[in-house]
Amino acid sequence: MSAGRVVLGIAGASGAALGLSVARQLAGLGAEIDLVVSAAAKRTLVTECGAGARSELGALVTREHPIGDIGASISSGSVPVAGMIVAPCSMRSLAAIAHGLDDNLLTRAAGVQLKERRRVVLLAREAPLTLAHLRNMTAATELGAIILPPVPAFYLLPDSVQAIVDQIAARAIDLLGIAPPQARAWSDA
Repeated sequence: MSAGRVVLGIAGASGAALGLSVARQLAGLGAEIDLVVSAAAKRTLVTECGAGARSELGALVTREHPIGDIGASISSGSVPVAGMIVAPCSMRSLAAIAHGLDDNLLTRAAGVQLKERRRVVLLAREAPLTLAHLRNMTAATELGAIILPPVPAFYLLPDSVQAIVDQIAARAIDLLGIAPPQARAWSDA
């Protein structure tokens, strides 16, 4: 069973491994993945994940769209997709999404998902947060986005950074509701 078509945006914040993990897990679910990567994210992917990260990412996705291609299929609400994840989501991209500044394909695709009342999960990556960041998170939430800061589930006692990254990515996918839960759940047993 396919998980449908999902838009994956990777913005330039630190945490590029989150986007790569989301792509791996979505591909494992059989999802069609439309990828949009910002210029800063391309650099961050190589810096944080190594020289092979871009080619691995390219092999996992169904389509990759240039950030400047405002006419790409995912810029239209008539193209049915299950939702969108931005992992990581920079504060710049968050602000643009929160205020409807559809100035590149990543922010335009998120705006389209929101206007169509589809799920948009933003893994907002910054610390500490300014009042502007908090207000932009509130505005995005009011539009229907889900803000998922990439906070580790310490209660699961992860044994590696990759385990933390994979759990957060799985949680983001779970929030789309496209497949049975993927993230490891808390158990009091």
